[in-house]
Amino acid sequence: MKRIAIAAATGNIGSQVAKQIGSRGVMPLLLGQNLNRLNDLNIPGGFPVVADIGNMEQVIDATKGAEALLWLVPPALNKPSLKEWYQNVIDAGIAAVQQNKISRVVLVSALGASETKNLGTVSYCGEMEAAFDKLDTNVLALRPGYFMENFILQVKEIQDEGTFSFPFDKEHNIPFISTDDIADVAARYLLSENWSGYLKLNLMGPENMTLTEAAKRLSSFLGKPITYVQQSMEEAKLQLNSYGLTQTVQRELMDLFRALGDPNGVYAIPRTEEANTATTFRQFLERKIRPLL
Repeated sequence: MKRIAIAAATGNIGSQVAKQIGSRGVMPLLLGQNLNRLNDLNIPGGFPVVADIGNMEQVIDATKGAEALLWLVPPALNKPSLKEWYQNVIDAGIAAVQQNKISRVVLVSALGASETKNLGTVSYCGEMEAAFDKLDTNVLALRPGYFMENFILQVKEIQDEGTFSFPFDKEHNIPFISTDDIADVAARYLLSENWSGYLKLNLMGPENMTLTEAAKRLSSFLGKPITYVQQSMEEAKLQLNSYGLTQTVQRELMDLFRALGDPNGVYAIPRTEEANTATTFRQFLERKIRPLL
């Protein structure tokens, strides 16, 4: 039976990719650090493998026999440095591909991924792409925009206070995308053998949307006024500090916020037809927000 290894299999993207692969008669190798959570996925034909994806030896062992690999760097804000965490995950993934001769890799990168410095994790995604493109294998880098699922973290504030906030201007034009759409594209390429080379694919949802428009759509969906309140950079820094993050991680996240909020930055990339994905904001609200209310 064909095997496809899935990094961070319990996450939003990994779990959806694993479900699609399992339903196609392919064995998903489910990589994660919590065996109970991996088993709770109930993926048809899934094979759970406890592994720290930042640990080279564990990843090499976990991906033996895999023909394809989904590779991404999950959030790990408890680390001393995000750059160091990204580098560990990159090195582990590259070692696994080389050692196990994995023929196809799908990376979850970021829109605007570049080796330009001081863009936080966007820069680190660019470094990941550059490293994997040196391998003698087929690599597709998916570059998604801003996740609609970030609204899930604010459900309580939306419901109780009628507000939501991000550190971006209310008229900032953002390519919101559901992680389900990212998973759909990733699964399609992981299952297919009809592509080769080093490919880049922007994924930008069905349309760009300002936060003013998001507030209007939330208000209409919930039947009550919902207001967007922009979080200042000073407030964002204080919030990050309250989480107990290292100064290095705080700086890296602030660099990311500034990069994503720049009106001439990564979200100003022109939209192409191939960058469009299906899930609308309304569909996201129906599928993922309504059940939480």
